[in-house]
Amino acid sequence: MAILRTLVGVFTWVNQLLNRVGRNIAWVLVAAMISVILLQVFCRYVLGNALPWPEEAARALMIWMMAVVAGEAYRRGSFVAINMFLQLLPTKVSSILKLVLLLVAGAVLVKLSFMGVEFFERGFRSRAASIHISRAWIYLAMPVCFITMLLANIELCLRELGSLLGHTQEFEIPTEVRADAAAD
Repeated sequence: MAILRTLVGVFTWVNQLLNRVGRNIAWVLVAAMISVILLQVFCRYVLGNALPWPEEAARALMIWMMAVVAGEAYRRGSFVAINMFLQLLPTKVSSILKLVLLLVAGAVLVKLSFMGVEFFERGFRSRAASIHISRAWIYLAMPVCFITMLLANIELCLRELGSLLGHTQEFEIPTEVRADAAAD
């Protein structure tokens, strides 16, 4: 059990760090995206001359913004979920089913992470049309997204395993994560 506690502690620390960094980066990206969009609106409707690059730049910023916060959203349980079925099952069966679903999701995230890295590598063969950077830097958001979600998934699997072994309160998701999710 000590090994499980240590592993949960390590993954919790890593995920909280990544979440904090991701949240801060996301605010900067949102601000940049809004600025680029407002610049385009000004140029198009006030100056009557639209710029060629803002739409593509805003799209890239939005993709990256989503990528840096996806792991935190997954960890919080902020994605759409149907929990009604799990609530109808006995606690032990519900916990086993959650663990199985987390393991399946983890396998999918591993596959998506590898595919994202391959996509990133292929992105060096082309350039974004109007912002003149390699598409790889935009595509890098995919593996970042999937790897942060995978790290959150591993923590959730370990916590569910600890709960399944009878230590439910000890392996609950920290209250600051649940409180943040409830506030949203």
